[in-house]
Amino acid sequence: MTETKKATDAHSQVRRTGTLLGGMPYLRFGAGTPLVAIPGLLQNYEPAVGLERMFAAQMLMPLATRHRVLRLTPHAGLDPNAGMADIARDYADALRLEFPGPVDVMGTSTGGSMALQLAADHPDVVQRLILVSAAYAMGPNARKVMRRVAEEVLAGRPRQASREMFRISGDNSPSRLAAGMGWLLGPMMFGRSSPDLITTIRADDAFNLRGRLGEIEAPTLVIGGDRDGFYPPDLFRDTAALIPNGRLILYPGKGHLAASTDPRLMPDVLEFLDGPGAAGRGAAGRAGKRSSSL
Repeated sequence: MTETKKATDAHSQVRRTGTLLGGMPYLRFGAGTPLVAIPGLLQNYEPAVGLERMFAAQMLMPLATRHRVLRLTPHAGLDPNAGMADIARDYADALRLEFPGPVDVMGTSTGGSMALQLAADHPDVVQRLILVSAAYAMGPNARKVMRRVAEEVLAGRPRQASREMFRISGDNSPSRLAAGMGWLLGPMMFGRSSPDLITTIRADDAFNLRGRLGEIEAPTLVIGGDRDGFYPPDLFRDTAALIPNGRLILYPGKGHLAASTDPRLMPDVLEFLDGPGAAGRGAAGRAGKRSSSL
């Protein structure tokens, strides 16, 4: 390994934390072109520390040798009536100050809803878009489940809340095994929940961007599992098909959590961003569209 390569790898491991405009907590690491990563549902929007910070960085680290990753969450203390458009506006304001032009954005699960709203409302901010285990709306069963999660959180029952969410997060939904795991992880998942969690769940419950997908200017990659209990496969297919330069990758046999941790995920993301057929912002029409099951 050359000294230059060693220096690059060492730089990619350096993790910095802080806040952007309005107090949006970030975790930054890597080297290369910017990539903003919006994570899935979190119990609060405090800065990532300890194990949370380690796990968050570990999941995104494969991207860090080619991209300067900015993991960015909403600010704490959201207006209780905030919708997805309000959250997206906060992201847009912060990113306009942070970067001189549009950047690549990757959103996972609920973070994908935020990213999709950002691309629709603020096209000047998003260069290319990656949606992981996310679509233009949740399925109807998932909406009911997440309402129960919110009820359990408000009642001070983190184990029950986590059990409800995990029950449809596995490869076979509903899953007693996944529900049991959720029960065990309840205090870690929802033991320090803030009112922002409830605001975000309600915003995602009301989120449906199907009618605006044709407005998305950014080339978009949609990745999901065909056994996702939150987003049935047709939602992934329609999201990719209705975006003018949308692409779809479905992982057979994978549920919500498994798709977002699949070993093929990061290589597929890097291929979309940096591969020979990488889509550019100026790509016209549907020439770049493809749909595949891997």
